[in-house]
Amino acid sequence: MEFIVHASGSSGNCYQVTSGENSILVDPGIPIARIKQVLNYRLYEILAVLVSHSHGDHSAGVKKIVAAGIDTYMTLETAKALNVSGHRTHQILPLQRYTINNFQDEHAFTIVPFETQHDCPGSVGFLISDGADRLLFITDSFYVHNRFKGLNIIAIECNWAEETLAPNLEPVVRKRLYKSHFSLANVEKFLLANDLNAVREIHLIHMSNGNSDPAMFKQRIERLTGLPTITHRP
Repeated sequence: MEFIVHASGSSGNCYQVTSGENSILVDPGIPIARIKQVLNYRLYEILAVLVSHSHGDHSAGVKKIVAAGIDTYMTLETAKALNVSGHRTHQILPLQRYTINNFQDEHAFTIVPFETQHDCPGSVGFLISDGADRLLFITDSFYVHNRFKGLNIIAIECNWAEETLAPNLEPVVRKRLYKSHFSLANVEKFLLANDLNAVREIHLIHMSNGNSDPAMFKQRIERLTGLPTITHRP
């Protein structure tokens, strides 16, 4: 399994998970024209799209994707907020297992959503498996209650750190960061609380443009875990 970042940050997100010839998208938060471009205009090869929550930087392309006839998975709260429906919109529940088949009706991916702590109703993260690898995807959450075993790839928000907060940050913005986005310190605590024995790489995603330091974040996580860490700037 491979995790590919096409866009990451508050200006837009778009992630691709591939396994052999099978691909899904997670959080189509950029315009559909750009999504088609980063996919080399092969949108028709995407088996399904997962949406973690309804904020625009994670969902901007959803309506056009549904209109294109691609199966899309999101919680009821997210579907209502985005005003999308129809047989291509699959409503998911936390801790339930869902199977995504490929075009030969063979099993391609299994997903298990789980609740995240964000200022957006119905927000979730995803545990994604292709039968061989397990990928954990977490974005826009200041904390996650669940613990995970047997992970191979972790893609986790690392939005800010106390040491890198902009000095002129407005108090209301600072308060929202504390209660809606993963800090470096909380990412470190989360990683230590989970099974990293089989993890081969960590991706730090959704970094704040003005409140993060990718080089420092990479160094801290690699020193903590001993694992290759890839940072993705906005």
